[in-house]
Amino acid sequence: MKFKKAEIKDIPQIMEIITAAQEYLKEQKIDQWQNNYPNPESLKKDIQNKRSYLIKIDDKIAATAAIIFGNDPTYDYIEDGEWLSSGDYGVIHRVAVAENYKGQGIISEIFSQTYKLAASKDISSIRIDTHPDNNAMQRAIAKEGFNYCGIIYTEAGSKRLAYEKLL
Repeated sequence: MKFKKAEIKDIPQIMEIITAAQEYLKEQKIDQWQNNYPNPESLKKDIQNKRSYLIKIDDKIAATAAIIFGNDPTYDYIEDGEWLSSGDYGVIHRVAVAENYKGQGIISEIFSQTYKLAASKDISSIRIDTHPDNNAMQRAIAKEGFNYCGIIYTEAGSKRLAYEKLL
């Protein structure tokens, strides 16, 4: 497995993974990623801002994630709980694993690489959120040792379960 920053030329392959994830969520009746997001424009912005990462296996993209360090306005307000820390933090967004790589520990590798990036920036907290009906992601988050912290809302006003892990 190779962890690397995404490039503009990777967008078509990333979109294949995102589109498959959108279809999966739709089939599961989960109203997440059903509003043309993420899309090529949001991926391009992530890449330009140097926060789009890939897991590659044998030169094929196995997974994608946006890893962001710095304040995320979506996390400014949390209800029915509180964050574990108040300092600098990293955020993992837009995680998707290609269908033929599911169940191979790819998400764990994304988390592991995120922790390494955080350590290199002296950041000791990672946050993540997911849709209340996305049980698969909730299981992955719990398995990784994140703590449930409360409810946040996306820019579009959608409710999300919010988690944090202190490193």
